[in-house]
Amino acid sequence: MNYIVLDLEWNQACDSKTKKESPLLFEIVEIGAIKLNKNREQTDVFHELIKPQVYQSMNQITGELIHLNIEELADCRTFKEVATDFLAWCGEDAVFCTWGDLDLFELQRNLDFYKLPPLSDKPIPYYDIQKLFSIAYEDKKKRRTLAYAIDYLQIEKKIAFHRADSDAYYTAKIMEYLKEPELYTNLSYDIYHVPKTKEDEVKIIFNDYEKYISRAFEDRTEIMQDKDIISTRCYLCGKSTKKKTDWFTMNNGKHYYAISYCEKHGYLKGKIRIRKNIENHAYAVKTMKVISKEEVDVLFEKKEQAKLIRKEREKRIREQKKKKI
Repeated sequence: MNYIVLDLEWNQACDSKTKKESPLLFEIVEIGAIKLNKNREQTDVFHELIKPQVYQSMNQITGELIHLNIEELADCRTFKEVATDFLAWCGEDAVFCTWGDLDLFELQRNLDFYKLPPLSDKPIPYYDIQKLFSIAYEDKKKRRTLAYAIDYLQIEKKIAFHRADSDAYYTAKIMEYLKEPELYTNLSYDIYHVPKTKEDEVKIIFNDYEKYISRAFEDRTEIMQDKDIISTRCYLCGKSTKKKTDWFTMNNGKHYYAISYCEKHGYLKGKIRIRKNIENHAYAVKTMKVISKEEVDVLFEKKEQAKLIRKEREKRIREQKKKKI
């Protein structure tokens, strides 16, 4: 097994019209990666620039950030050539590590666009080193920049940031400080491809919460009728819980919440996030987590605030309709 510490740089449209008409939102122009063995020791490096096929001019902000121009890429190999070699270099037992949650998704989008074989047809487990840094050194929720983490750990800045090879290098350096084996139980999942069947759905228990990634459904209504998704069973003991609320939303149906009570483990908060896959079908990411009575009270308060906001909005809509009559 090898860890592949991956970083990508990509270009995008220079104007809104081109962006709307473009078949690929972000075109990868650079791949940088560090290969680590099972002991997280560096064994190899991959770095290559890529000749653009979609955008023939560099977005100004992107160019200034990554210090690249189109002319420098003109004689490079194409994405198909570079990506094919890169994935062969990674090997079949690769576990990807990235700073943040964008790189794997965009790599797969580019592979799809160029009709190359997919990394997987299911969600891909990987390590989000940005998240692991937060778990190890902060509150598990903050998401810091790579530069912040480098300064925090007092790692020497030998090369400039915002290039694929340098950012992969710095991410790998940060991993040297993330030594606790328990940290690496905190897998993330890239969901470019959602589970195809019920059997493929992801159900995983972490130290302090459970995550469930569903297959695709036609719409939100169908999701909220699925018994497994809306179940509030305790993930720690598997027993049924007593519902304190039905599932409710505070932001027009994007997120749903439920509070339940387990006799053995106390209060649990359920959260369902409704998302769309690349085919524009809906799927759910549900988490279940044990929470304190104080957190329950805060959630109830937010629920009541959301209810008042909805009533005020509905009142304004009714008044606007009356004015039109």
